[in-house]
Amino acid sequence: MTHAYRAALLRFADDRSALYEEDGLLVVGPDAEGRQVVLAAGAYGAVAPRYPQVPVEHLPGRILAPGFVDMHIHYPQTDIVGAPAEGLLPWLETYTFPHESRFDDPAFAAEVATFFADELLRNGVTTALTFATSHPQSVDALFAEAQRRQMRLITGKVLQDRHSPDGVRDRTEQSLQDTESLIRKWHGVDRLGYAITPRFAPTSTEAQLRGAGDLAAQYADTWIQSHVAENLGEIAWARELFPASRSYLAVYDDFGLMRERAVYAHCIHFDDDDRALMRDRRTVAAVSPTSNLFLGSGFFDYAGADRVGFGYGLASDVGGGTSFSPFATMLAAYYVGREGQTKPGLSLSPQHLWWQHTAGAAAALGLGGTIGSLQPGTEADFVVLNPKATPLLARRTAQAQNLDELLFAMIVLGDDRLIERTVISQASAAGSE
Repeated sequence: MTHAYRAALLRFADDRSALYEEDGLLVVGPDAEGRQVVLAAGAYGAVAPRYPQVPVEHLPGRILAPGFVDMHIHYPQTDIVGAPAEGLLPWLETYTFPHESRFDDPAFAAEVATFFADELLRNGVTTALTFATSHPQSVDALFAEAQRRQMRLITGKVLQDRHSPDGVRDRTEQSLQDTESLIRKWHGVDRLGYAITPRFAPTSTEAQLRGAGDLAAQYADTWIQSHVAENLGEIAWARELFPASRSYLAVYDDFGLMRERAVYAHCIHFDDDDRALMRDRRTVAAVSPTSNLFLGSGFFDYAGADRVGFGYGLASDVGGGTSFSPFATMLAAYYVGREGQTKPGLSLSPQHLWWQHTAGAAAALGLGGTIGSLQPGTEADFVVLNPKATPLLARRTAQAQNLDELLFAMIVLGDDRLIERTVISQASAAGSE
């Protein structure tokens, strides 16, 4: 069924610029293949005459915007957000691994998957690239929940066959067999995608990394996800374990794990050779600012990434990250960009911050033109924002003199209350009527 929404409208063009209509119309309906897509978007006066018979839902005072895209998040870590630790490696040992061991129970995995999906949608996140655990049932649980909600979601079984405790450590050959079985079961089904998922190089043997690379070559339209260059201690460990590789990042390249649709979280402690390798392999970074600040890992170098020219987008990295909210992530990215003691500092514009979490993240995932921009032909995932959701937000947005001021006020002052409704393709969810 075709339906239209009238409100202020935020979209993104191919050149990363924001397109904004104070009185906009978003028309959604089925395409030739039956997918619910954006049929038209723009100024109400220009679009409405083309659809005289289409019912219009008028949302005065609201803003329609693309659903947010989270490039890196751990669904099994939902329950350890805010757990205190001295740094990344102690945090993994004390909280992450013990908790993830519980996901061998399908009922527990399903309960967490349901809550996790609720929380994504409540915060306006309509697409996520997420880690599961080393247990295949954790992948099944999350895919089943996402499929039930018609969400676009990418996940995969974690590969970790060494330097991991009982309960999460897997066996090399079985882990690769399980990965291939899960690819065949879920990849490309409805709006679901599979990600080949080594946890990070130190927790995989060379045999497991080599096998993951073989699968990545065999199933070339899958995603790859892992972590790299997050923490100085982790980097030293990787160098000790893989002395033949030029750098921590190069470990993944040496095993065939860098290509288009490969996403590496953090990418903080890079040199220009690493940046050039990212660019040349068309591999992208999932910038995770709340996690990096929380764990004291360091600051992503936006200027360096742009200078050399590799892609990136924003990610919450829950549970090292401290919030599911894209507004918290965008604000933390602004802080990270401004830091100028360890790298060049710069002020990221509100439009660029918003782009990083929508159209930019979609493009980094290889889904540009599919999600993230609300351009005609893209899938109809969007959020309804209420810029008067709190008294302070209402007061500040009422005084905005231009689009940058409006967007930045929402980034700084917004949270889940700003998301009045999340619309997933044909289904309404999270904070909806």
